[in-house]
Amino acid sequence: MNIRIGSAPDSWGVWFPDDPKQTPWQRFMDEVVEAGYNWIELGPYGYLPTNPTILQTELDKRNLKVSAGFVMGSLEDHSVWREIETQLTGAGELLAELGAQYLVLIDGTYSDLFTGEQIEIKQLDDDNWRRLIDTTHRVADMIDELYDMKLVFHPHAETHVEYEDQIERFLSDTDPDRVSLCFDVGHHAYRDGDPVAFMRKHHARIPYLHLKSVEPTLQKKVEAEGIPFASAVAMDMFCEPSRGAVDFMAFRDLLIELDYDGFAIVEQDMYPAPFDKPLPIARRTRAYLQEIGLGN
Repeated sequence: MNIRIGSAPDSWGVWFPDDPKQTPWQRFMDEVVEAGYNWIELGPYGYLPTNPTILQTELDKRNLKVSAGFVMGSLEDHSVWREIETQLTGAGELLAELGAQYLVLIDGTYSDLFTGEQIEIKQLDDDNWRRLIDTTHRVADMIDELYDMKLVFHPHAETHVEYEDQIERFLSDTDPDRVSLCFDVGHHAYRDGDPVAFMRKHHARIPYLHLKSVEPTLQKKVEAEGIPFASAVAMDMFCEPSRGAVDFMAFRDLLIELDYDGFAIVEQDMYPAPFDKPLPIARRTRAYLQEIGLGN
């Protein structure tokens, strides 16, 4: 088993390129090192410096390396392709300069991430689904040809690929040679899936993990009452791996059994977060993962 453990700006309450409620990027980079990580994701393009020389200097100062960045947009909506392409080109060029292997692709949320208000339909018809699949392949081909990088698609709460049956359909409809998964065990549990069973079934398509858990009582309340994702996050829906519904011991055992070789990035949604909140959580999480044998 060869697991590269890291963390992400999301674990410091960062959802947007620029927002006064978010931890300044210098503090994020300093604290991720204090917590004991040496791999990070870029977060939303524009949060960390976009000049590769400047960013590489900042990474080198702290002995940090970059595993991936992400691009997010409504993949089924042709009118936003230019916006997706702008993110893709910026993040792709930066990641390639930094030697990263992966780009994480996320469909746009059907709810407003600030207010929780529903802004798009929840379930795609067949034509829109086909457009989502086609755009995913298009992105995969672009990053392969332009940057020699691999696409990992992130099923995400309140997007059009969130429930297990939707993820199964997505895997069936995409080319396994072009599209793999970034499997977020917390988001899977959030939508009442079994991360261990899903990983066992689909591990061949999963070279990249996001680690976090969900508070089980709150998850049931959110599901029953239809509480929006943004509101659920603000209620501390997502919690540390040691404290939630995901069975991390069983998940660890499965990774050992599979001789898993890939990234496992802690990505605990907590927007908005007071600036002094993330570091103690990150330290405890890193210690817990080491304690159960995930990462050095």
